[in-house]
Amino acid sequence: MSGDSAPFNLTNHFLIAMPGLDDAMFGKSVVYVCEHSARGALGLVINKPADMPLPALFEKIDLPLHRADLMGQRVFQGGPVQTERGFVLHESVVAEGQGSDESLYSSTMTIPGGLEMTTSKDVLEALSMGSGPKRVLVSLGYSAWGEGQLETELGENSWLTVAADQSLIFDTPVEQRYDRALGLLGLESWMISQQAGHA
Repeated sequence: MSGDSAPFNLTNHFLIAMPGLDDAMFGKSVVYVCEHSARGALGLVINKPADMPLPALFEKIDLPLHRADLMGQRVFQGGPVQTERGFVLHESVVAEGQGSDESLYSSTMTIPGGLEMTTSKDVLEALSMGSGPKRVLVSLGYSAWGEGQLETELGENSWLTVAADQSLIFDTPVEQRYDRALGLLGLESWMISQQAGHA
């Protein structure tokens, strides 16, 4: 029966790297999937900070940062694609007088589940002026999979998947995000470690 394999959709899910995934970018990573369709998938790694504090990124694009709550944040390595480009994952912000599906920012992908991913500078300008979305994660680069590629990696047991939890993205300390993501599945890293028996 060829019609019974409906495509599964991992939009608004986490991909959690299995211990065997030995890759500089994706080893022990948690990827938030912004979009997943038959054409492929796009996501942002949410637990790999870059060596750049957020204020330094704003300085680089000649914008002051007037948000005290963001001063201590770091920029993240969102993935290996377009690493010079900024991607801002944030809670949905709707412009007044617009429909609920229209974002305030010009280049924004609305993700089911209440988040948006914006690539236009206007969101950074809003943050610079002290406004903008309250909860943000700024990354350079993103992660992408071509048609069928993510499904192949899932078949090879490279990733675990679980429905995303926004508090893990915005409220959980970076160094705890991998273990907390596993916790959403009721797992701990030692349970899936390939080096079982090592303390």
